[in-house]
Amino acid sequence: MSAPTPIPLLALHHTGLLVKDVAQAAAHYIEVLGYRIESEPIDDPGQTARVQFLRLPGATHWLELVAPLGPESKLANALTKGGGLHHLCYEVADIVAATAHFRAAGCMVVSEPVAAAAFPGRRIAWLMDRQRLLFELLEAGPGPLGLSTLRP
Repeated sequence: MSAPTPIPLLALHHTGLLVKDVAQAAAHYIEVLGYRIESEPIDDPGQTARVQFLRLPGATHWLELVAPLGPESKLANALTKGGGLHHLCYEVADIVAATAHFRAAGCMVVSEPVAAAAFPGRRIAWLMDRQRLLFELLEAGPGPLGLSTLRP
């Protein structure tokens, strides 16, 4: 019997919240909880989403607001069931190996690694575990919204 592959080192990058309107949600989290804007709104046609990243002062991860990019968005149906927690995102050093590990561990690969609109030069992959948790893997690397930018 072969040994299982080691669990990839995961670093929480962001929590994704499904919202109806990014601007309205951003205003709420800024006013009520003290978040600060970390990115302009980003339209991602591949994910059929508009996203924006916020962060609490001193936090080592982001909050991603995710809204459907039009009525034909993959997210529009999910929003009819209510918004809220959509996914967790983990930054990983080797996205191909991490995706293979989670596939072998019984997770469903929703999307193989693809170029990420919000993270130029890096890739993302989408997976779902047996408890129906949707999670995103983000390839570590230089650029905006990288965890390395938050560490001294």
